[in-house]
Amino acid sequence: MQVNWKKAWYWDTILIIIGTGLMALGIISCFDAAGLVTGGFSGVAILVKSWTKGLIEGGIPLWLTNVVLNVPLFLLAIRLKGFGFVKKALVGDGSLTIWLAVLPALNLSGDDLLLSAVFGGVIMGAGIGLVFLGQGTTGGTDMMAAIIQKYVRHYSIAQIMQFIDGMIVLVGMYVFGMQRALYAIIAVFLVTKVSDGLIEGLKFSKAAYIITSKPAEISEMVMKDLDRGVTGISAKGMYSGEEKLMLFCVVNKKEIVALKEKVDEIDKNAFVIVTDAREVHGEGFIENI
Repeated sequence: MQVNWKKAWYWDTILIIIGTGLMALGIISCFDAAGLVTGGFSGVAILVKSWTKGLIEGGIPLWLTNVVLNVPLFLLAIRLKGFGFVKKALVGDGSLTIWLAVLPALNLSGDDLLLSAVFGGVIMGAGIGLVFLGQGTTGGTDMMAAIIQKYVRHYSIAQIMQFIDGMIVLVGMYVFGMQRALYAIIAVFLVTKVSDGLIEGLKFSKAAYIITSKPAEISEMVMKDLDRGVTGISAKGMYSGEEKLMLFCVVNKKEIVALKEKVDEIDKNAFVIVTDAREVHGEGFIENI
């Protein structure tokens, strides 16, 4: 029996829970431990904890600041945009809050700021990637930016979010110093790269355009040896004036090497162009079951 994973809400929920757990691990054990403010409500929580250490032992917990910041934001978002806008974010933020409350504070990288930035960025980036794969979010500055954009439509949500996060990082620079702010920028870069790589890497293929004098033989090879479909596109060489059949096919990353080798065996004069193909939907790739 086949399961429609796209409609399996519990699969998305599992991804969100695992992802927020990794996010919390990166925040608690790397960023908070090293005083790295990387933006977002987690960055504000780290700042608040640092500011209040003189008032209460250990400062205000990260999870509590996260709740205090998000609750009014969620209520405002529900009023302005409806419950459907925030329902996935409720799962993500609730899960992140619980993880922040229950995970122990482990200093994974000691006093090494570079290790904190690198491992924190990788761990949190992987967590964010899983949350996005689960079609979720954790509220925070992205939701705030969406609300603000309702009133300043000449700015995009991404621009508003970058401004908010930039201001948080600047405050972190004032509190923890320039050096930690520079390491925080490294962490932000890694978070973005790892999360994007995780999302795109799971749906990443190669597209090949093949111009050859033996289209029939190469098409047969692609369909029989690689078990992939191939499309013939009418083309004309503008220098020679010859009418040709250009072949187009999409294969996974492992198959592209074999494709190039087999094309070279059949026609050494073939002209092959290989490009990245993302979000390939259809038989043999991402399928709607």
